[in-house]
Amino acid sequence: MTIEVRVIVITGYGTNCEREMANACRLAGADHVDIVHLSDLLDGSVRLDDYQFLNLPGGFLDGDNLGAAQVGAYRLRNARVKDRKERLLDQVLRFIEKGGLILGICNGFQLMVKTGLLPGLDGDYRQRCVSLTYNDSGRFEDRWVTCKVSPDSPCIFTRGIERIELPIRHGEGKFVTIDKATRDRLIAEGLIALQYISPETGEPTQEYPYNPNGSELGIAGICDSSGRLMGMMPHPEAFHHRTNHPRWTRKRLPEEGAGVAIFRNAIDYIRES
Repeated sequence: MTIEVRVIVITGYGTNCEREMANACRLAGADHVDIVHLSDLLDGSVRLDDYQFLNLPGGFLDGDNLGAAQVGAYRLRNARVKDRKERLLDQVLRFIEKGGLILGICNGFQLMVKTGLLPGLDGDYRQRCVSLTYNDSGRFEDRWVTCKVSPDSPCIFTRGIERIELPIRHGEGKFVTIDKATRDRLIAEGLIALQYISPETGEPTQEYPYNPNGSELGIAGICDSSGRLMGMMPHPEAFHHRTNHPRWTRKRLPEEGAGVAIFRNAIDYIRES
């Protein structure tokens, strides 16, 4: 029996990349993709239980007031679903427990870490121990970067990918940890899924602009221990066709953009599971 893959892409309160993310999921083979306003989850008309893959797109949640996704994280943790004795976070935690996949990109990544969904150490998806803060450059960065995938990571989204070029566009993308112990655990448990690298050496770097924000260890994305939850600052949904690449006329690129592979890995995982 073929599994119908149902995908939900959240929008509202300043999100602006939902259409690109939904398109990437369709290109990757999802059967059913819904763009859903967060208020529809809060009023109970839509439920996460009906989906297998939750997408949290980029944008500027609540205008990034009080810090990127800070207000959004408060809403996710505390907002209650109308006429039900549960918070929205309860639905998200149940979604994770049932084996659902979650991908947060840029603002979505900021939302995940500030809610506590990532890195989910010891299976605790409420404890915040990492964050994303202002770029070292002190300005909004809009450029393409080269990233490498950690072969030791359990991340299902990056399977079969060794190196990838993607665009970034953010003002608060510097990844930081609360302490050295947390940083050491990310390394030891393989939770660093994606790192900014120098195109010249192929190694993780702190050098600007290859590392566009000053992230610790060149971290561009992390996952939880199950590999089913991932957050990343680069935008794979913005590279779905070769013409998205700034040098597409000079490079012999396949028609499909490299970013689609991130989403196809998720869709294939759901079918295989």
